[in-house]
Amino acid sequence: MDHMQKVPRLISLFTPENYNLSLDIDRKNRSFGGIVTISGAVTNDTMSISLHSKQLTIESVTVDGSMAEFSHGDFDALNITHKNITPGKHIIVVAFNGTITDAMHGMYPCYFTHNGEKKELIATQFESHHAREVFPCIDEPEAKATFDVTLTTEPDITVLSNQNSLSQNEQDGRLVTKFATTPRMSTYLLAWVYGDLQKKTASTKTGVEVNVYATPAQSLDSLDFALDHAVKSIDFFDEYFNTPYPLAKSDHVALPDFSSGAMENWGLITYRESALLADPKTTTIAAKQYIAEVISHELAHQWFGNLVTMKWWNNLWLNESFATLMSYIAVDAIHPEWNSWLDFATHESIMALRRDAIDGVQAVQVDVNHPDEISSLFDGAIVYAKGARLMRMCQTYIGNTAFQKGLQTYFAEFAYKNTEADDLWKHLSSASGKDITHFMNTWISQSGYPVVSVEPNALSQQQFFIGPHQDSTQLWPIPLNPESTEDVPGLLDTAQLAMPIADEERLNVGDSAHFITKYNPKHLQRLLARTDLDDISRLQLLHEQTLLIRGGHVSSDTLIDLLLDYKDESSQHVWDIMAVAFSELKKFVELDEAAEQKLRQFAETLASSQFERLGWQPNSAEPESDTKLRAIILSMMIYSQDAAVLKKADELFAGGISSIDPEILPLVLSSVAYRATDINIIKKLLNDYKATQSADLQQHICDGITSVRQPEHVDFLLKNLTDTSVIRPQDNVRWFIYLIRNRYAREATWQWMQNNWQWIEDQFASDKSYDYYPRYAATGIFNQTMRDNYVEFFTPMRNQSALTRVIDLGILEIDARLELLARDTAGVVAKLHAITD
Repeated sequence: MDHMQKVPRLISLFTPENYNLSLDIDRKNRSFGGIVTISGAVTNDTMSISLHSKQLTIESVTVDGSMAEFSHGDFDALNITHKNITPGKHIIVVAFNGTITDAMHGMYPCYFTHNGEKKELIATQFESHHAREVFPCIDEPEAKATFDVTLTTEPDITVLSNQNSLSQNEQDGRLVTKFATTPRMSTYLLAWVYGDLQKKTASTKTGVEVNVYATPAQSLDSLDFALDHAVKSIDFFDEYFNTPYPLAKSDHVALPDFSSGAMENWGLITYRESALLADPKTTTIAAKQYIAEVISHELAHQWFGNLVTMKWWNNLWLNESFATLMSYIAVDAIHPEWNSWLDFATHESIMALRRDAIDGVQAVQVDVNHPDEISSLFDGAIVYAKGARLMRMCQTYIGNTAFQKGLQTYFAEFAYKNTEADDLWKHLSSASGKDITHFMNTWISQSGYPVVSVEPNALSQQQFFIGPHQDSTQLWPIPLNPESTEDVPGLLDTAQLAMPIADEERLNVGDSAHFITKYNPKHLQRLLARTDLDDISRLQLLHEQTLLIRGGHVSSDTLIDLLLDYKDESSQHVWDIMAVAFSELKKFVELDEAAEQKLRQFAETLASSQFERLGWQPNSAEPESDTKLRAIILSMMIYSQDAAVLKKADELFAGGISSIDPEILPLVLSSVAYRATDINIIKKLLNDYKATQSADLQQHICDGITSVRQPEHVDFLLKNLTDTSVIRPQDNVRWFIYLIRNRYAREATWQWMQNNWQWIEDQFASDKSYDYYPRYAATGIFNQTMRDNYVEFFTPMRNQSALTRVIDLGILEIDARLELLARDTAGVVAKLHAITD
């Protein structure tokens, strides 16, 4: 990766203690003016200090009441010089103004329609380094200070910030809201939102006021689920961390336009509507589980990230990995019936293990020289998923009690301060009596992970790769978590270990450690024949085989026999992995109609007994896992093109989409869109998409309609991708991913991306979704011509640090796929004919 020039840390010259920020926001004219008074200490004798200021017009600067000189330098620096700037305390006052733009960072508008009237909220997004776009400050996580915020806005609206308001009054037809002083915190956590909002309120056991806000375009009862879950999460963390939630209130706001999933601003968490609002009528069980996880993730940050903050962005992973792990711990405590750890195994683990097997992927902890690099390091599969898996491994390795105790002493020592990863390892080491520093630093500093091979008389480890790679001699300290503990050591930290292995020995029981196991074929057969394996073990065995196949250790046709071994499976979580394994086979039959027919028959073979058990209609007594399983089984039956199933889908569609159970709505729409010949069906669905204020319905329509097959329908959808009045910028990448993964749309979508690259760059270059385009484009490339085209198109962009790594990994991922197709297609086709003839 091309390292950017190392950015100077401004806190080395000046340490802010308090910001008194007064802003007058003119929403109609898209502008704001303000004065910030910064009290702080100069640390050395230079007669100059620097603040961060980006795209702001500076009108004047005074130091201790007298005018100072200022100029703009590199790295967004506002350089201030004055003879009074000597070591010691000073007060700097800056008058400035700026503009509100549509990019979803800094201060920006969020658009919505209510009762036919177009309206907007104004919101902020300051992570990672966007506070400097709204006021001059030291925009570094280590520069913690207190904030006194006063906002002047139009009247008759709700105005929110991190703290409760102290006073609100009207002056000259404007509303002036003054907020209580915040605790010591980093600039990236400061926030405000204002506009037409409705709310629901509740309290935690300790009296913290919890509010959930949304625009009036949303139904009030869609706030209830989030409110209940937020209260329970704060109560849970209060006890788990043995540190009370540090503020008087916790606001959760659903924003119509929001680039990420959610943002942990202290006391004022902002969300995408789909990550907070659960409509009792249209939100699926899976979507509710996602909402619960996001809320718990953001609330975990109120302690880990906000109360105790990393010194610099190289430890960003620790914030995110930790919050991801804690969200599962909290959700599992609040909703034990959901079996969240099985979701962890099917979501986080799959993402991490697939991405982390590509040569050249980043390690979890990477040096960040410049905040602009953060977006390129924000690889969700590594920073969130792999990191969470490593934290889970650590938790399992030292035990829950020591893990919790270590966290409690860590919060006690570092509240309102900044830390590095080693500070946490130190507390976990002393709580557990194990050397966690060495153990965790090895895992976070090395990219990739090991595959452990099990032979009758030996264990060995080597780095696991998918696709082209350099040979590696990296070793890891692997917690083996064996089933029969007596014989196998706790950690394998050498390349090989000679010892007798029991006939049915299993490693990594509970799937908590970050490695995969390769059993020899006879050993694997013995494990598959066992009837006492729990869900997590069954799904883990199958998932690890799909990885070994991708890595060329096993051939793809073995998946067919494996899936037949799983034919009687009735667990939704195991079926999640069966569906993943089944779709691995689809790529081999794309160009062979007869083989594809056989694969469709095979889908019916696998799914028919569960289809008979579950049918189309939920029954009130069934567990939620069966409700979720029905969708997986129906999608297999629809793929099999079973005539009765397709007829039923058409009948449901004819009854109107509002009458279809949301759990199966995307499947019905997908089945209809795939077979539609009349473009008016597609046009009507896109109109429904544009007209609704429901994020659920929009998601269902997007998931279904992107299955179109007719070239004319594909072109119609692609033309709408750049129309932000139809598809919001925040949702563009979702449409792009679904279309490029649709084999009938992929070439046209790839062409669309190239033709509209300038638009993508203008819209997303300053946002962390920018690198999704090269990343996901790579998932839709299945032949050499498109591969060469990918290389030719993206190679000139490797010089953009936000894209370098993702382009390089994209090429490796494509090459791995082409290698796999060349190696295994004939075998898969022959096997399909053999089992279905």
